[in-house]
Amino acid sequence: MTPNVRDRADRPSRAAPCPGGAIPEISWDRALRLIGGTEEVALACHVTPDGDALGSMLAVGFVLRSMGKRVVASFGDRNFAVPRLLRFLPGQDMLVPPEDFPAAPELVITFDASMSERLGLLRDNAARAREVIVVDHHPSNRGFGTLSLVDSTVAATAMLAEQLVYRLGGRLDRDIATCLYAGLVTDTGSFRYPSTTPAVHQMAARLVATGLRTEEIARELWDRSPFGYLKVLASALERVRLEDGLVWTHVTRVDRAAQGLPYAELEGIIDIVRRTDEAEVAVVLKEDDHGDWQVSTRSKGAVDVGAVCSALGGGGHHDAAGYTSHVSEAETMTRFRRELAKARRRSSRAV
Repeated sequence: MTPNVRDRADRPSRAAPCPGGAIPEISWDRALRLIGGTEEVALACHVTPDGDALGSMLAVGFVLRSMGKRVVASFGDRNFAVPRLLRFLPGQDMLVPPEDFPAAPELVITFDASMSERLGLLRDNAARAREVIVVDHHPSNRGFGTLSLVDSTVAATAMLAEQLVYRLGGRLDRDIATCLYAGLVTDTGSFRYPSTTPAVHQMAARLVATGLRTEEIARELWDRSPFGYLKVLASALERVRLEDGLVWTHVTRVDRAAQGLPYAELEGIIDIVRRTDEAEVAVVLKEDDHGDWQVSTRSKGAVDVGAVCSALGGGGHHDAAGYTSHVSEAETMTRFRRELAKARRRSSRAV
């Protein structure tokens, strides 16, 4: 379904209800001028994309394409593949592998990437671009690019993507809404996280009003997995440890290889581990295909895991964050415990 988009880049008469005021109008206006002044727009989201990254990017891609722009979209993974859980998203014909992404684009728009390193193989492409618009909601965003559309007060990058859709003159249809809804529900934990504000529910209402089958989206995101996932999950839970308010486990390449399970299928393990009543902080170490540990962390509120992960080279939010570790499992946890202890001391002083 094609949205009704005016073929112009000045401010439209109608915009989505504003979720926050952290982005000045002058920045939105400049973004619209940059987009209006180029024929091809290159879109990029962070590596191993989640629903918020890929959904936000594709939603904006739909509107740009309807404006007559050439749109190319990608993410910089060495093994380029859309995660199985997100293959239901419409608009994937816009996607190209990193090697087919423009080498020196005139305009790049990034989505849900808190730092240029999160663009993976596309980092150099973005560095050579004339202009880079950064659309993101992570508090740890370092301000890369030439124009920042960053608001850490909103629950998901999808909320900023919706703003951009409306400001470009677009209107929600089922395809755009599906992409944005995937971003909204994944980053709010299906409306369970503290980031779920009235503005989140108001946006969800706008999206659902397009005729979304929300039960089908929920089934794709949370209620499907290959049988091998259960075997890998069993291994992870068998070795889980609880120590002084911290619950953690790890998943190796060997675990996955034995079941033929891709790395992307491990995303949901942290949400099971974090349920532990006795733990304030949960950690899952996931060994990727290159031997590095991808560290996912969650907090129940008392500890800022975003600060912990930022100190270790990553970032994220107060209650959900992550980073990449290039050392052994044992050393990874030693360094994590050290930074966690610092975060706990800061938290206790703030009380």
